[in-house]
Amino acid sequence: MYLLIPAAGSGRRMGSERNKLLLTLRSQPLIAWTLLAAEASQYLSWIGIIAQPSDWEDLKRILAGLSVTKPIQLIQGGNTRQESVHNGLQALPIEAEHVLIHDGARCLVTSALLDRCAEEIHSCQGLIAAVPVKDTIKVVDAQKFIQSTPDRRQLWAAQTPQAFDVQLLKQCHTEGRRQGWEVTDDAALFEKCGLPVRVVAGEETNLKVTTPVDLAIAEFILRQRLG
Repeated sequence: MYLLIPAAGSGRRMGSERNKLLLTLRSQPLIAWTLLAAEASQYLSWIGIIAQPSDWEDLKRILAGLSVTKPIQLIQGGNTRQESVHNGLQALPIEAEHVLIHDGARCLVTSALLDRCAEEIHSCQGLIAAVPVKDTIKVVDAQKFIQSTPDRRQLWAAQTPQAFDVQLLKQCHTEGRRQGWEVTDDAALFEKCGLPVRVVAGEETNLKVTTPVDLAIAEFILRQRLG
């Protein structure tokens, strides 16, 4: 199984002048925690890190300090996550039939979740990890007035990993570029192309580290996880 890690973002919302995935969490860069989970996965055999070339030297130093035995390829990132994943798909080994895509900012992913998604993708065309929404969600207009309250029993918060049939996802990205679609995850491209996407149980601790508050929460989770 093949893994792509979009890691071409910035640290703007983190208040950092560098890629937030290079920031330290319990003595390791954020990206390192994802790589360690991927190394522990029983199904993953190849890893592609999609990043801007300006970060490659830092990433090489991080990789040199980790005991990761699986082959890792650095892939040039795009201006958006969508462009970055498109670049990653083109760089996959020709024999790749399925791919997992996991955002580098979700650095607390476990090898168990990676493996669960890797197993499930063999019985469907596309899937995402997700968790049920616990909060009541309000749909509001531009003036901040509530328009509706959807039934939260039908609402799930999308996470990554997301997994897909490689050829189908390539076709969806091609169609997205042709149509000018702008989406925030690959499942949305599948949806726009009328393809089914299954939900697989995610993890409450699989949060996306975007702000300093998220970083503090991640520190707490890791402290509990590692004892």
